[in-house]
Amino acid sequence: MSVLDNWQDWKRFLGNKMNNAEQRGMPDEAINKLAYEIGDYLHANVDPKNEQERVLSDLWSVANENEQKALAACMMKLVQK
Repeated sequence: MSVLDNWQDWKRFLGNKMNNAEQRGMPDEAINKLAYEIGDYLHANVDPKNEQERVLSDLWSVANENEQKALAACMMKLVQK
């Protein structure tokens, strides 16, 4: 089972990775850039596994680059602990 199969598992996974990056001193700007790159990769290469991921994918497909960066930043806020 992949972390992408369950929305709560995916959020927990992202939150853990984000916390690890912060603890290692990665600047917020670098974390947000990485979140954008991950979102772009997932949209291009991974079929959404649940309704929440489908909504994010649909939003990503109609958003311009600035809006995609905002979506990625919102996801990071969502998973912050």
